[in-house]
Amino acid sequence: MGALTLGALGVVFGDIGTSPLYALHEVFGGSHEFAPNPDRIYGVLSLVFWSLMIIVTIKYVFFIMRADNNGEGGIMALISLIQRSAVGRAGIGSALVLMGIFGASLFYGDGMITPAISVLSAVEGLTVAAPALESWIVPAALVILTFLFMVQRHGTGKVGAIFGPVMLLWFSVLGILGAIKVIDNPGILRILSPTYGVQFFIDNGGAGFLALASVVLAVTGAEALYADMGHFGRAPIARAWLLVALPALLLNYMGQGALLIANPEAVDNPFYRMAPDWAQIPMVFLATAAAVIASQAVISGAFSVTRQAVQLGFLPRLTMRHTSDTEEGQIYVPLVNWGLYVAIVGLVLGFRSSSHLASAYGIAVTATLAIDTILAFVVVRVVWKKPKWLAISGAAVFLVVDLAFFAANTTKILHGGWFPIAIALVAFTLLSTWRKGRRIALKKMAEEDVVTGDFFQRLTMDPPHRVPGTAVYLTALSDGMPRPLVFNLTHNHILHEHVILFTTITRAVPIVTDEKRLTITELEHGIVRVVAGYGFMQQPDVPEALKLARDRGKLPIDADGASYFLSSTNLTVADGPGMWKWRKRLFALMSRNSMHAAQFMRVPKGQLIEIGTPIDI
Repeated sequence: MGALTLGALGVVFGDIGTSPLYALHEVFGGSHEFAPNPDRIYGVLSLVFWSLMIIVTIKYVFFIMRADNNGEGGIMALISLIQRSAVGRAGIGSALVLMGIFGASLFYGDGMITPAISVLSAVEGLTVAAPALESWIVPAALVILTFLFMVQRHGTGKVGAIFGPVMLLWFSVLGILGAIKVIDNPGILRILSPTYGVQFFIDNGGAGFLALASVVLAVTGAEALYADMGHFGRAPIARAWLLVALPALLLNYMGQGALLIANPEAVDNPFYRMAPDWAQIPMVFLATAAAVIASQAVISGAFSVTRQAVQLGFLPRLTMRHTSDTEEGQIYVPLVNWGLYVAIVGLVLGFRSSSHLASAYGIAVTATLAIDTILAFVVVRVVWKKPKWLAISGAAVFLVVDLAFFAANTTKILHGGWFPIAIALVAFTLLSTWRKGRRIALKKMAEEDVVTGDFFQRLTMDPPHRVPGTAVYLTALSDGMPRPLVFNLTHNHILHEHVILFTTITRAVPIVTDEKRLTITELEHGIVRVVAGYGFMQQPDVPEALKLARDRGKLPIDADGASYFLSSTNLTVADGPGMWKWRKRLFALMSRNSMHAAQFMRVPKGQLIEIGTPIDI
């Protein structure tokens, strides 16, 4: 097995790989409880099999993973592809982008439940081997989760090196345990026929449809295949799924089904009941390791989604620390880390068992599945230029499945499903408010900036005193003269020998190479405009960009000794169009608490000069 394939196995499949811990238990012993008779077992396992095939294998592995943005995947990649298209600039395009933002917001709600339910379900195996330890389940889960979040600031590079081998062992054990039971009852293989799933709905009616709310637990984590594509590539993820993860999961689910047919009382915990008595304690440790890996993947994913949201203009600048000198993608976001931790601890203390948490799990997942389908088929139509009938019919097929799962999960809203929805609504409000408020603020700034032609006419008519050195004026706008420059000229009556108007922009691609980074335009009177482009997976570095221009002979300046001028914006909430006043206040609050622009762009503190600028929004 190749290194990338093994790495993908360790990072990508943690969530879906730990689903056997609780999925079948929730179908037959959860909120929509069914007595596990053979017909129902065959029907449910048939639904699990075809869900894994249709949603994960066909939809994501064979289709959606082809919709990459320069190798990157995930819902933010779909948003970027749509923004770059013609439809992305139209009214319907804005609606699609907002839908994508809501899908990204759902990730945070889902990401809070995954670590809690994975770790709790793993530790609950102790009650099978030693029922007297039941009171220790919640404390043990909290200790594990606390340790996991505490080590995030050190980075996951070293720990990640063992993820692949541990998950390979995990999937091997899943497959072996399942295969033993399948050999005992080979008749379980009949679940590969979809007729058993259809018959399940016929026999159980509406109750059978509601069982989909638990069946979907078998595919939680499917979106991770797409979201993590940029780290490993499509081929390694597909190989890891088709050759290892999928066979192991199917064998394990069939093994649990065979066990339930032979011993219906094993419904209390069919996963751990498959293991022999002597192996149950080791299985708890192995399952806990797999749950930690699943949790780590979600936490790292939250960091990555947050950085992409910041770079694409959906969130304010946040403190981000790079935890690796070689890997750009390894970052630590303290606010996200501890926000997740507080929410997860609250979930564990509030729900106290994986079964109760399962009542909250699924609605965010299924909504994300449907949003991915819609956005992906928009890409099929507007980016790939495929016929409309093909895009609509393809989307319809997958949406029937996605929306059926979503409809079944709406019954969970009053039993905990409100939590991920509430988190998603809060995140969506923050993301959409920042996006809209930023546009309003930039428009106000553009209206007040001095027109380039007028500024140069003034310099020609009344030449200022030129002082030696380089002044770099950081501005969010790539047109007009920034106010700190005008202020310096008006009040100090001077102009530096070299003046650079520096703007950073985030392009709708993951990475912009150094060769394509800079656009340099020589204006008049020794003033040069530099526009530095970065991908949404990169962080701006102004001094580095200036050195890059100097080394290529494009800017004969002293980049190390430059003075940096920045407009410090003071927002004032005023009556007027654009946003409701409460959203304006929220935007102003987010702006005040965002990471300093100079720090975000890695400008040396000792070379920074700030000039305050009031803006009414």
